[in-house]
Amino acid sequence: MASHLANIFGTEQDRVNCSFYYKIGACRHGDRCSRKHIKPSFSQTILLPNVYHNPAHDPVCKLTEQELQDGFDAVYEDLYCELSKFGHLLELHVCDNVGDHLIGNVYARYEWETEAQAAVDNLNDRWYAGRPLYAELSPVTDFREACCRQNENGECNRGGFCNFMHLRLPSKELARQLRHGQRLERRLNPQKTTGGGGGWEPRKRDRSASPGRGMAKDGEDRWTRKGDGEDRWSRKGDGEDRWTRK
Repeated sequence: MASHLANIFGTEQDRVNCSFYYKIGACRHGDRCSRKHIKPSFSQTILLPNVYHNPAHDPVCKLTEQELQDGFDAVYEDLYCELSKFGHLLELHVCDNVGDHLIGNVYARYEWETEAQAAVDNLNDRWYAGRPLYAELSPVTDFREACCRQNENGECNRGGFCNFMHLRLPSKELARQLRHGQRLERRLNPQKTTGGGGGWEPRKRDRSASPGRGMAKDGEDRWTRKGDGEDRWSRKGDGEDRWTRK
């Protein structure tokens, strides 16, 4: 009996625990769900809900596809560089769904549970773009199961309201550069632990990290702390900075 319960834990056959929560880290029923959402006490994966808002979902959006992609690439780069400070970042995914439980969700999977915990401890005391961040450990371990396969084949008829992840993807060249940069920096600076989780801290970038609509200065970085001037990651009370302390 015990082995049977262990085998069906978190699956659709489990009558006690919510399979959607364990598969995608979120459930459209939320606290009203009739099944249990047991938050993990340790995990390699963290969740930052409601971080990215795709301008394309605004009915009056007039941006071109290239402008939308450039804007997302800037956000993705910011997230990747900051989250990499806490440890070896294996995966970073951003949801493009519009359902309340998945909209703008950011998932990051680390090599070690201690790195994920360090990220949660730090990010729960931060703001981004004037909005507070809420980080938590997530039960998601296999993003292949969490993503909508029909969407990957261009066949999902539920669109952004699908209950499985529809991921917004960065440009291939940016993703390649970020992965290469993390490998190189970890090789060159294996003992650097500024972020508190054994991670690496990327060098200053020359280009603007903003979506290119007059929102930032060239070279401006969105992730910083108090006293770092124009950078967008900072503590509360730093004026126009985007990342602040709660």
